[in-house]
Amino acid sequence: MVNAEKLEILSDKLFFTTIDVANLFDYTLKSARVFCSRYVKKGLFIRLKKDLYITSFRWNSLTLEDFFKVSSFLRVPSYISLMTALSYYGITTQMYHGYFESITINSSKYYEVKNVVFKYYKINGKFFNNYSRKNGYFIATKEKAFLDSVYLYSFGKYRFDNSAIDYSKLDKDKVFSIARDFPKKTVKSLEKLWST
Repeated sequence: MVNAEKLEILSDKLFFTTIDVANLFDYTLKSARVFCSRYVKKGLFIRLKKDLYITSFRWNSLTLEDFFKVSSFLRVPSYISLMTALSYYGITTQMYHGYFESITINSSKYYEVKNVVFKYYKINGKFFNNYSRKNGYFIATKEKAFLDSVYLYSFGKYRFDNSAIDYSKLDKDKVFSIARDFPKKTVKSLEKLWST
């Protein structure tokens, strides 16, 4: 019989690993994996990725910032950016409900969990900057989130509605200052988009 108090401990966590389960219930790692698999089948746990879970109860009460935390943990290193960050800052009217975009220096990746998508776009490590830690997750500055969008767009790897961007909420000097380190192709796209 599983201890209800111990299950409550797991529900209090934003997410947990099979190692957490093994330690909490004094199981072997193999037994912890079997336990988690059974609880996923019962609908009590949700698998985020290999060896990473969340209780269904917790999943159903996640806030926007909780999703940002999950997103930051699913792919390390990464930071929230692109239209997700721009929407968060109120700079775009282009909304993506249940769709979270991040930047990573690892390979591009896509996770879908209960109709919620976590998408990661790879960029060159030298452009992996201008983000900060906030309440347990990493997020780009508004200027960098916009520039990340333009960078990927300039190479045909991203699409966005330029007419949905409120340029008055962006610091033009900051955007163009950060853009100095980006490829000429990106800077040309930036100049064209800004003047549209």
